[in-house]
Amino acid sequence: MADLTHDGAGVVKIDGFPVFVKQALPGETIDVKVVKIKKQYGFGKLIKIHVASPERIEPPCPIYNRCGGCSLQHLSYEGQLHEKQKQVMNVMERIGGFTHLTVHPVKGMTDPWRYRNKSQVPVGEEQGRIIAGFYAERSHSIVDMEACLIQHEDQDRIVNLVKELANQHGIRGYDDQKHKGVLRHVVIRRSRISGDVMVVLVTKEQALPHKEQLIQAITGEVPNVTSIMQNINPKRTNVIFGDKTVCLWGEETIKDRIKGIEFVISAKSFYQVNPVQTEVLYEQALNYAALTGSEKVIDAYCGIGTISLFLAQKARHVYGVESVAPAIDDAKRNAKANHIDNVTFAVGEAETLMPWWYSQGLDPDVIVVDPPRKGCETAMLDAMAAMKPERIVYVSCNPATLARDMKYLSEKGYTVKEVQPVDMFPQTTHVEAVTVMYREG
Repeated sequence: MADLTHDGAGVVKIDGFPVFVKQALPGETIDVKVVKIKKQYGFGKLIKIHVASPERIEPPCPIYNRCGGCSLQHLSYEGQLHEKQKQVMNVMERIGGFTHLTVHPVKGMTDPWRYRNKSQVPVGEEQGRIIAGFYAERSHSIVDMEACLIQHEDQDRIVNLVKELANQHGIRGYDDQKHKGVLRHVVIRRSRISGDVMVVLVTKEQALPHKEQLIQAITGEVPNVTSIMQNINPKRTNVIFGDKTVCLWGEETIKDRIKGIEFVISAKSFYQVNPVQTEVLYEQALNYAALTGSEKVIDAYCGIGTISLFLAQKARHVYGVESVAPAIDDAKRNAKANHIDNVTFAVGEAETLMPWWYSQGLDPDVIVVDPPRKGCETAMLDAMAAMKPERIVYVSCNPATLARDMKYLSEKGYTVKEVQPVDMFPQTTHVEAVTVMYREG
Protein backbone atom coordinates (compact mmCIF):
# COMPACT_ATOMS: atom_id res chain seq x y z
CA MET A 1 0.00 0.00 0.00
CA ALA A 2 1.51 3.28 -1.11
CA ASP A 3 -0.99 6.08 -0.75
CA LEU A 4 -3.87 7.73 1.11
CA THR A 5 -7.08 9.04 -0.40
CA HIS A 6 -8.19 12.65 0.03
CA ASP A 7 -10.31 11.53 3.01
CA GLY A 8 -7.50 9.59 4.72
CA ALA A 9 -8.23 5.98 3.74
CA GLY A 10 -5.36 3.73 2.70
CA VAL A 11 -5.32 2.50 -0.90
CA VAL A 12 -4.71 -1.24 -1.25
CA LYS A 13 -4.22 -2.68 -4.75
CA ILE A 14 -5.56 -6.23 -5.21
CA ASP A 15 -4.42 -7.41 -8.66
CA GLY A 16 -4.37 -3.74 -9.63
CA PHE A 17 -7.90 -3.11 -8.33
CA PRO A 18 -7.96 -0.29 -5.73
CA VAL A 19 -9.63 -0.96 -2.38
CA PHE A 20 -10.00 1.87 0.15
CA VAL A 21 -9.33 0.87 3.75
CA LYS A 22 -10.04 3.24 6.64
CA GLN A 23 -7.08 3.77 9.05
CA ALA A 24 -4.63 1.80 6.92
CA LEU A 25 -1.31 3.57 6.29
CA PRO A 26 1.21 3.53 3.43
CA GLY A 27 3.92 0.90 3.78
CA GLU A 28 1.92 -1.43 6.01
CA THR A 29 1.27 -5.15 5.57
CA ILE A 30 -2.32 -5.84 6.57
CA ASP A 31 -5.24 -8.25 6.36
CA VAL A 32 -8.28 -6.68 4.70
CA LYS A 33 -11.87 -7.83 4.40
CA VAL A 34 -13.46 -6.47 1.24
CA VAL A 35 -16.95 -5.25 2.20
CA LYS A 36 -18.17 -3.42 -0.90
CA ILE A 37 -17.31 -3.55 -4.60
CA LYS A 38 -18.03 -0.90 -7.20
CA LYS A 39 -17.13 -0.83 -10.89
CA GLN A 40 -13.74 0.85 -10.53
CA TYR A 41 -12.92 0.50 -6.82
CA GLY A 42 -13.94 -1.16 -3.60
CA PHE A 43 -14.03 -0.64 0.17
CA GLY A 44 -12.35 -2.82 2.75
CA LYS A 45 -12.17 -3.20 6.52
CA LEU A 46 -8.84 -3.35 8.33
CA ILE A 47 -8.71 -6.74 10.09
CA LYS A 48 -5.11 -7.10 11.26
CA ILE A 49 -1.81 -5.24 10.96
CA HIS A 50 1.19 -7.52 10.37
CA VAL A 51 3.79 -4.81 9.67
CA ALA A 52 2.87 -1.34 10.98
CA SER A 53 4.04 1.94 9.51
CA PRO A 54 6.73 3.62 11.63
CA GLU A 55 4.45 6.68 11.54
CA ARG A 56 1.50 4.85 13.14
CA ILE A 57 0.62 6.05 16.64
CA GLU A 58 -2.12 5.31 19.16
CA PRO A 59 -4.95 7.86 18.71
CA PRO A 60 -5.28 9.85 21.97
CA CYS A 61 -9.03 10.45 21.57
CA PRO A 62 -11.18 7.71 23.21
CA ILE A 63 -13.97 8.08 20.63
CA TYR A 64 -11.72 8.45 17.57
CA ASN A 65 -12.89 5.19 15.99
CA ARG A 66 -16.54 6.33 16.11
CA CYS A 67 -16.41 10.10 15.64
CA GLY A 68 -16.23 11.53 12.14
CA GLY A 69 -14.52 14.77 13.17
CA CYS A 70 -10.91 13.60 12.78
CA SER A 71 -9.44 11.10 10.34
CA LEU A 72 -5.66 11.10 10.91
CA GLN A 73 -5.08 10.76 14.66
CA HIS A 74 -3.54 7.32 14.02
CA LEU A 75 -0.79 8.99 11.95
CA SER A 76 2.08 10.94 13.53
CA TYR A 77 1.98 14.68 12.95
CA GLU A 78 5.13 14.58 10.81
CA GLY A 79 3.47 11.81 8.84
CA GLN A 80 0.34 13.94 8.41
CA LEU A 81 2.35 16.85 7.02
CA HIS A 82 4.19 14.54 4.62
CA GLU A 83 0.94 13.01 3.34
CA LYS A 84 -0.65 16.43 2.89
CA GLN A 85 2.30 17.59 0.81
CA LYS A 86 1.91 14.45 -1.33
CA GLN A 87 -1.82 15.16 -1.67
CA VAL A 88 -1.13 18.63 -3.06
CA MET A 89 1.62 17.34 -5.36
CA ASN A 90 -0.65 14.60 -6.71
CA VAL A 91 -3.55 16.89 -7.65
CA MET A 92 -1.21 19.46 -9.16
CA GLU A 93 0.11 16.82 -11.56
CA ARG A 94 -3.05 14.74 -12.08
CA ILE A 95 -5.60 17.58 -12.39
CA GLY A 96 -3.47 20.58 -13.26
CA GLY A 97 -0.90 18.85 -15.46
CA PHE A 98 1.94 20.64 -13.63
CA THR A 99 4.88 18.22 -13.68
CA HIS A 100 7.68 20.62 -12.68
CA LEU A 101 5.91 22.67 -10.03
CA THR A 102 7.55 23.14 -6.64
CA VAL A 103 5.23 22.12 -3.81
CA HIS A 104 6.90 23.21 -0.59
CA PRO A 105 6.72 21.21 2.65
CA VAL A 106 3.53 21.95 4.56
CA LYS A 107 3.77 24.69 7.18
CA GLY A 108 2.52 22.92 10.29
CA MET A 109 1.90 23.72 13.94
CA THR A 110 4.20 23.42 16.94
CA ASP A 111 1.27 22.04 18.93
CA PRO A 112 -1.38 20.47 16.64
CA TRP A 113 -4.02 20.08 19.37
CA ARG A 114 -6.73 22.28 20.95
CA TYR A 115 -6.47 24.76 18.09
CA ARG A 116 -10.10 25.39 17.13
CA ASN A 117 -11.64 28.67 18.33
CA LYS A 118 -15.11 27.64 17.13
CA SER A 119 -17.29 24.60 17.84
CA GLN A 120 -20.58 23.66 16.17
CA VAL A 121 -21.91 20.73 18.17
CA PRO A 122 -25.19 19.02 17.24
CA VAL A 123 -27.54 18.10 20.09
CA GLY A 124 -29.88 15.10 20.22
CA GLU A 125 -31.25 12.44 22.56
CA GLU A 126 -30.36 8.87 23.36
CA GLN A 127 -32.46 6.74 25.71
CA GLY A 128 -34.17 9.85 27.05
CA ARG A 129 -30.91 11.71 27.80
CA ILE A 130 -29.40 14.70 26.02
CA ILE A 131 -26.29 13.92 23.98
CA ALA A 132 -24.00 16.32 22.15
CA GLY A 133 -21.00 15.56 20.01
CA PHE A 134 -19.93 15.22 16.41
CA TYR A 135 -21.51 13.02 13.80
CA ALA A 136 -20.19 9.57 13.06
CA GLU A 137 -18.53 9.39 9.65
CA ARG A 138 -20.98 9.72 6.73
CA SER A 139 -24.02 9.76 9.02
CA HIS A 140 -26.23 11.97 11.14
CA SER A 141 -25.77 9.73 14.17
CA ILE A 142 -24.36 11.83 17.03
CA VAL A 143 -21.38 10.41 18.92
CA ASP A 144 -21.72 11.74 22.47
CA MET A 145 -18.49 13.27 23.78
CA GLU A 146 -16.99 14.64 26.96
CA ALA A 147 -14.02 16.31 25.27
CA CYS A 148 -12.76 17.13 21.79
CA LEU A 149 -8.98 17.27 21.56
CA ILE A 150 -8.90 19.74 18.67
CA GLN A 151 -11.03 22.41 20.32
CA HIS A 152 -10.31 24.62 23.34
CA GLU A 153 -11.12 23.26 26.80
CA ASP A 154 -13.58 26.13 27.36
CA GLN A 155 -15.71 24.70 24.55
CA ASP A 156 -15.76 21.24 26.14
CA ARG A 157 -16.74 22.75 29.46
CA ILE A 158 -19.66 24.69 28.01
CA VAL A 159 -21.01 21.81 25.90
CA ASN A 160 -21.01 19.53 28.94
CA LEU A 161 -22.68 22.23 31.04
CA VAL A 162 -25.44 22.79 28.47
CA LYS A 163 -26.07 19.02 28.30
CA GLU A 164 -26.33 18.88 32.10
CA LEU A 165 -28.69 21.86 32.23
CA ALA A 166 -30.88 20.54 29.42
CA ASN A 167 -31.23 17.19 31.19
CA GLN A 168 -31.91 18.93 34.49
CA HIS A 169 -34.65 21.18 33.08
CA GLY A 170 -36.17 18.74 30.60
CA ILE A 171 -35.16 20.70 27.49
CA ARG A 172 -35.56 18.31 24.58
CA GLY A 173 -32.79 17.68 22.07
CA TYR A 174 -33.57 17.92 18.37
CA ASP A 175 -34.61 14.85 16.37
CA ASP A 176 -33.77 15.57 12.71
CA GLN A 177 -35.79 12.58 11.50
CA LYS A 178 -39.04 13.65 13.18
CA HIS A 179 -38.22 17.39 13.11
CA LYS A 180 -39.10 17.63 16.80
CA GLY A 181 -37.33 18.93 19.89
CA VAL A 182 -35.94 22.26 21.03
CA LEU A 183 -32.13 22.42 21.09
CA ARG A 184 -30.47 21.78 17.73
CA HIS A 185 -26.85 22.92 18.14
CA VAL A 186 -24.51 24.55 20.62
CA VAL A 187 -22.13 26.89 18.80
CA ILE A 188 -19.21 28.35 20.75
CA ARG A 189 -16.75 31.00 19.60
CA ARG A 190 -13.67 32.00 21.59
CA SER A 191 -11.31 34.96 21.23
CA ARG A 192 -7.69 33.88 21.24
CA ILE A 193 -6.54 37.31 22.45
CA SER A 194 -8.97 38.00 25.30
CA GLY A 195 -10.35 34.55 26.07
CA ASP A 196 -13.88 35.96 25.79
CA VAL A 197 -16.45 33.35 24.79
CA MET A 198 -19.71 33.59 22.86
CA VAL A 199 -22.32 30.83 23.30
CA VAL A 200 -24.97 30.44 20.60
CA LEU A 201 -27.92 28.16 21.35
CA VAL A 202 -29.56 27.12 18.09
CA THR A 203 -33.20 26.21 18.66
CA LYS A 204 -36.09 25.00 16.52
CA GLU A 205 -38.48 27.62 17.89
CA GLN A 206 -38.03 31.02 19.51
CA ALA A 207 -39.45 29.77 22.81
CA LEU A 208 -36.54 28.51 24.93
CA PRO A 209 -37.68 26.86 28.18
CA HIS A 210 -35.85 27.85 31.38
CA LYS A 211 -33.94 30.54 29.52
CA GLU A 212 -33.07 32.54 32.64
CA GLN A 213 -31.81 29.46 34.49
CA LEU A 214 -29.58 28.61 31.51
CA ILE A 215 -28.13 32.10 31.40
CA GLN A 216 -27.52 32.20 35.14
CA ALA A 217 -25.82 28.79 35.19
CA ILE A 218 -23.61 29.41 32.14
CA THR A 219 -22.40 32.83 33.29
CA GLY A 220 -21.92 31.58 36.85
CA GLU A 221 -19.90 28.52 35.87
CA VAL A 222 -17.84 30.06 33.03
CA PRO A 223 -16.87 33.65 33.92
CA ASN A 224 -15.22 34.41 30.56
CA VAL A 225 -18.53 34.00 28.72
CA THR A 226 -19.37 37.54 27.59
CA SER A 227 -22.14 36.78 25.10
CA ILE A 228 -25.08 34.37 25.00
CA MET A 229 -27.04 34.37 21.76
CA GLN A 230 -30.00 32.41 20.45
CA ASN A 231 -30.41 31.53 16.80
CA ILE A 232 -33.80 30.27 15.64
CA ASN A 233 -33.85 27.71 12.84
CA PRO A 234 -37.36 26.32 12.26
CA LYS A 235 -36.53 24.69 8.92
CA ARG A 236 -36.14 21.00 8.20
CA THR A 237 -32.57 21.36 6.98
CA ASN A 238 -28.97 20.32 7.60
CA VAL A 239 -27.93 23.99 7.63
CA ILE A 240 -27.00 24.94 11.19
CA PHE A 241 -28.18 28.55 11.41
CA GLY A 242 -31.58 30.05 10.75
CA ASP A 243 -32.20 33.63 9.67
CA LYS A 244 -33.02 35.14 13.08
CA THR A 245 -30.50 35.70 15.88
CA VAL A 246 -31.26 37.41 19.20
CA CYS A 247 -29.06 38.38 22.13
CA LEU A 248 -30.07 36.68 25.36
CA TRP A 249 -27.35 38.14 27.55
CA GLY A 250 -24.22 40.29 27.30
CA GLU A 251 -22.60 41.57 24.11
CA GLU A 252 -23.70 40.71 20.57
CA THR A 253 -20.10 40.24 19.40
CA ILE A 254 -16.67 39.26 20.59
CA LYS A 255 -13.37 40.67 19.38
CA ASP A 256 -10.19 38.99 18.23
CA ARG A 257 -6.91 40.20 16.79
CA ILE A 258 -4.64 38.84 14.06
CA LYS A 259 -1.21 40.44 13.71
CA GLY A 260 -2.36 43.74 15.19
CA ILE A 261 -5.68 44.02 13.36
CA GLU A 262 -8.84 43.77 15.45
CA PHE A 263 -11.90 41.90 14.17
CA VAL A 264 -15.45 42.05 15.47
CA ILE A 265 -17.05 38.60 15.29
CA SER A 266 -20.79 38.02 15.39
CA ALA A 267 -22.64 34.73 15.82
CA LYS A 268 -22.76 33.98 12.09
CA SER A 269 -19.55 35.68 10.93
CA PHE A 270 -17.07 33.68 8.88
CA TYR A 271 -13.76 33.73 10.74
CA GLN A 272 -10.89 31.27 10.42
CA VAL A 273 -11.12 28.61 13.14
CA ASN A 274 -7.37 28.18 13.67
CA PRO A 275 -6.01 31.59 14.72
CA VAL A 276 -2.37 30.46 14.97
CA GLN A 277 -2.26 29.13 11.43
CA THR A 278 -4.39 31.98 10.09
CA GLU A 279 -1.42 34.25 10.72
CA VAL A 280 0.81 31.83 8.80
CA LEU A 281 -1.67 31.60 5.91
CA TYR A 282 -2.22 35.33 5.58
CA GLU A 283 1.48 36.10 5.92
CA GLN A 284 2.11 33.77 3.00
CA ALA A 285 -0.59 35.48 0.91
CA LEU A 286 0.96 38.87 1.72
CA ASN A 287 4.39 37.58 0.78
CA TYR A 288 3.13 36.38 -2.59
CA ALA A 289 1.26 39.64 -3.20
CA ALA A 290 4.65 41.44 -2.94
CA LEU A 291 3.08 44.83 -2.28
CA THR A 292 5.19 48.01 -2.28
CA GLY A 293 2.53 50.57 -1.40
CA SER A 294 1.60 51.64 -4.93
CA GLU A 295 -0.67 48.77 -5.95
CA LYS A 296 -4.41 48.63 -6.49
CA VAL A 297 -5.65 45.27 -5.20
CA ILE A 298 -8.92 43.39 -5.52
CA ASP A 299 -9.76 40.90 -2.78
CA ALA A 300 -12.45 38.57 -4.13
CA TYR A 301 -14.57 36.53 -1.70
CA CYS A 302 -13.35 38.93 0.98
CA GLY A 303 -15.71 37.79 3.77
CA ILE A 304 -15.46 40.06 6.80
CA GLY A 305 -12.35 41.69 5.37
CA THR A 306 -9.64 39.68 7.09
CA ILE A 307 -7.22 39.45 4.15
CA SER A 308 -8.33 42.84 2.77
CA LEU A 309 -7.22 44.70 5.89
CA PHE A 310 -3.83 42.99 5.87
CA LEU A 311 -3.36 43.91 2.22
CA ALA A 312 -4.45 47.50 2.89
CA GLN A 313 -1.49 48.03 5.22
CA LYS A 314 0.87 47.66 2.25
CA ALA A 315 -1.25 48.63 -0.78
CA ARG A 316 -2.40 51.95 -2.21
CA HIS A 317 -6.04 50.79 -2.18
CA VAL A 318 -7.92 47.51 -1.72
CA TYR A 319 -11.32 46.69 -3.20
CA GLY A 320 -13.11 43.84 -1.42
CA VAL A 321 -16.09 42.05 -2.92
CA GLU A 322 -18.35 39.47 -1.26
CA SER A 323 -21.82 38.15 -2.09
CA VAL A 324 -22.95 37.89 1.56
CA ALA A 325 -24.25 41.30 2.66
CA PRO A 326 -23.82 40.83 6.46
CA ALA A 327 -20.17 39.90 5.89
CA ILE A 328 -19.60 43.19 4.06
CA ASP A 329 -21.26 45.02 6.97
CA ASP A 330 -18.74 43.34 9.28
CA ALA A 331 -15.88 44.20 6.91
CA LYS A 332 -16.79 47.89 6.90
CA ARG A 333 -17.09 47.87 10.68
CA ASN A 334 -13.69 46.17 11.01
CA ALA A 335 -12.05 48.71 8.70
CA LYS A 336 -13.48 51.58 10.71
CA ALA A 337 -12.44 50.04 14.04
CA ASN A 338 -8.85 49.72 12.80
CA HIS A 339 -8.79 53.23 11.22
CA ILE A 340 -8.03 51.75 7.80
CA ASP A 341 -9.51 54.01 5.13
CA ASN A 342 -7.82 52.80 1.93
CA VAL A 343 -10.37 50.01 1.45
CA THR A 344 -13.65 49.86 -0.43
CA PHE A 345 -16.08 47.00 0.25
CA ALA A 346 -18.96 46.07 -2.03
CA VAL A 347 -21.72 43.45 -2.02
CA GLY A 348 -22.07 41.39 -5.18
CA GLU A 349 -20.93 38.43 -7.22
CA ALA A 350 -17.23 38.94 -7.93
CA GLU A 351 -17.49 37.74 -11.55
CA THR A 352 -20.17 40.43 -12.18
CA LEU A 353 -18.83 43.32 -10.14
CA MET A 354 -15.18 43.02 -11.21
CA PRO A 355 -15.87 43.60 -14.94
CA TRP A 356 -17.98 46.62 -14.00
CA TRP A 357 -15.12 48.00 -11.90
CA TYR A 358 -12.83 47.41 -14.87
CA SER A 359 -15.21 49.30 -17.18
CA GLN A 360 -15.07 52.20 -14.70
CA GLY A 361 -11.29 52.37 -14.98
CA LEU A 362 -10.13 50.08 -12.17
CA ASP A 363 -7.17 48.08 -13.47
CA PRO A 364 -5.79 46.12 -10.50
CA ASP A 365 -2.12 45.28 -10.15
CA VAL A 366 -2.90 42.28 -7.93
CA ILE A 367 -6.01 40.13 -7.45
CA VAL A 368 -6.30 37.99 -4.33
CA VAL A 369 -8.92 35.26 -4.39
CA ASP A 370 -10.02 32.96 -1.55
CA PRO A 371 -13.03 31.02 -2.89
CA PRO A 372 -15.13 28.29 -1.24
CA ARG A 373 -14.23 24.60 -1.70
CA LYS A 374 -15.82 24.42 -5.15
CA GLY A 375 -13.23 26.92 -6.40
CA CYS A 376 -13.88 29.70 -8.90
CA GLU A 377 -16.60 29.69 -11.52
CA THR A 378 -15.34 29.94 -15.11
CA ALA A 379 -16.86 33.42 -15.32
CA MET A 380 -14.74 34.47 -12.34
CA LEU A 381 -11.54 33.13 -13.90
CA ASP A 382 -12.38 34.89 -17.16
CA ALA A 383 -13.03 38.14 -15.29
CA MET A 384 -9.66 37.94 -13.53
CA ALA A 385 -7.78 37.17 -16.73
CA ALA A 386 -9.55 39.99 -18.61
CA MET A 387 -8.38 42.53 -16.02
CA LYS A 388 -4.76 41.44 -16.64
CA PRO A 389 -3.30 41.96 -13.15
CA GLU A 390 0.43 41.41 -12.82
CA ARG A 391 -0.15 38.82 -10.10
CA ILE A 392 -3.01 36.59 -8.95
CA VAL A 393 -2.68 35.26 -5.41
CA TYR A 394 -4.92 32.23 -4.90
CA VAL A 395 -5.72 31.00 -1.38
CA SER A 396 -7.48 27.63 -1.48
CA CYS A 397 -9.09 25.23 0.98
CA ASN A 398 -9.32 22.55 -1.73
CA PRO A 399 -6.09 21.74 -3.63
CA ALA A 400 -8.05 19.83 -6.31
CA THR A 401 -10.09 22.85 -7.42
CA LEU A 402 -6.99 25.02 -7.04
CA ALA A 403 -5.14 22.79 -9.53
CA ARG A 404 -8.10 22.93 -11.93
CA ASP A 405 -8.30 26.74 -11.76
CA MET A 406 -4.52 27.15 -12.08
CA LYS A 407 -4.63 25.09 -15.27
CA TYR A 408 -7.37 27.33 -16.68
CA LEU A 409 -5.49 30.52 -15.81
CA SER A 410 -2.27 29.13 -17.28
CA GLU A 411 -4.13 28.81 -20.59
CA LYS A 412 -5.06 32.49 -20.22
CA GLY A 413 -1.45 33.63 -20.04
CA TYR A 414 -0.43 33.13 -16.42
CA THR A 415 2.49 31.09 -15.11
CA VAL A 416 3.00 29.49 -11.71
CA LYS A 417 6.20 28.26 -10.12
CA GLU A 418 5.34 27.13 -6.61
CA VAL A 419 2.61 26.22 -4.14
CA GLN A 420 2.82 26.60 -0.36
CA PRO A 421 0.51 24.30 1.65
CA VAL A 422 -0.49 25.37 5.18
CA ASP A 423 -1.96 22.98 7.76
CA MET A 424 -5.03 24.74 9.12
CA PHE A 425 -6.72 21.54 10.35
CA PRO A 426 -4.34 19.07 12.05
CA GLN A 427 -5.68 15.54 12.66
CA THR A 428 -7.86 15.85 9.54
CA THR A 429 -7.09 15.42 5.84
CA HIS A 430 -7.91 19.04 4.98
CA VAL A 431 -5.06 21.27 3.82
CA GLU A 432 -4.97 24.85 2.58
CA ALA A 433 -2.65 25.97 -0.18
CA VAL A 434 -1.46 29.35 -1.45
CA THR A 435 0.11 30.18 -4.79
CA VAL A 436 0.88 33.17 -6.95
CA MET A 437 0.49 33.31 -10.72
CA TYR A 438 2.35 35.85 -12.87
CA ARG A 439 1.10 37.35 -16.13
CA GLU A 440 3.38 36.41 -19.02
CA GLY A 441 4.97 39.26 -20.92
